[in-house]
Amino acid sequence: MLIIRPLRNGDLDDLYAMALDAGKGLTTLPADRDLLQSKIDRATEAFSQRRSPESGLYLFALEDVNTGRAVGISGIQARVGLDEVFYNYRLSQTVNASRELGVYVRTPTLQLSNDMTDNSEICSLLLSGAYQGGGNGLLLSRCRFMFLDQFRKHFSDKIFAEMRGVSDRDGRSPLWDALGSKFFDMAFSQADTLSGLGNKSFIAELMPKYPIYLPMLPEAAQAVVGQVHENTAPALRMLQAEGFHFNGLVDIFDGGPVVEAFIRDIRTVRESRNRYVMVSQKPLNLDVPAADRVMVSNRAFQEFRVTTLPSACVGPETVRMPPEVADALQVEGGDTVRLAPLKAGV
Repeated sequence: MLIIRPLRNGDLDDLYAMALDAGKGLTTLPADRDLLQSKIDRATEAFSQRRSPESGLYLFALEDVNTGRAVGISGIQARVGLDEVFYNYRLSQTVNASRELGVYVRTPTLQLSNDMTDNSEICSLLLSGAYQGGGNGLLLSRCRFMFLDQFRKHFSDKIFAEMRGVSDRDGRSPLWDALGSKFFDMAFSQADTLSGLGNKSFIAELMPKYPIYLPMLPEAAQAVVGQVHENTAPALRMLQAEGFHFNGLVDIFDGGPVVEAFIRDIRTVRESRNRYVMVSQKPLNLDVPAADRVMVSNRAFQEFRVTTLPSACVGPETVRMPPEVADALQVEGGDTVRLAPLKAGV
């Protein structure tokens, strides 16, 4: 059985192993044990409410209950831009026209922006390769929306995600090579690491403040603006199925798109409902396709838990579950749980 729970101190080795396997380009989870431990510490403080809710970093682990190992991670940053300036490029157009010459030219540009300041970000999605498929990525991504819905007072109405942009197997970004590297004598991988260590605003403040005219960049750089890394395409499709859309902003390093949605419009939120727990001793076949499963979460904050059950277990007022599932969710008969379809259209 797989279950979502808050990230905890004992997960460092598993998290580090996943970060190593992910390779270069995963800015929020670089393979740095000290940095990863600091994120675990921040998450622990957030769930235990030892820091203000607006500065909370809520990280969730996907645990294989049979082994006790963390095999995936996803997260929510309650607010961005409060401790340091949060930058993106806004993709826009500059229009130049001359009626006398009969010239009308639209030029795409990149302009530094702080538009996402004070908004909530979903981030740090990473799943171990051995567990990819079977709806595990859906559970890891969409569990966050159940938490957002349950505890809306801690988050902004608008939720966004920065998607990983295009880079090659050596970690080189066409946009960085054409733009960022001209202002910093460092490789993209080094700049990306500095960003993960919390130095993104320092780098952005040294970038040009005036609009960047895209046609002045090489075609390879222009082509990746607003595009995602091939490994990130499934995550983008999941978010699009939830109602997220491109908002015209891109990452300042690799040009990856920023997608956003209001909490009330997210599919998982719209289709969630509450049911009473009915613990059943009758054998249940839990091994069903993702399309035939629902996510089930408890209503706890510090001990938030999510797993999946067959849709057939859901009745008009109750949801049946075996004792081991109830124990994993830390619920008892008569408790209220939240349900939502695992896949879009279910």
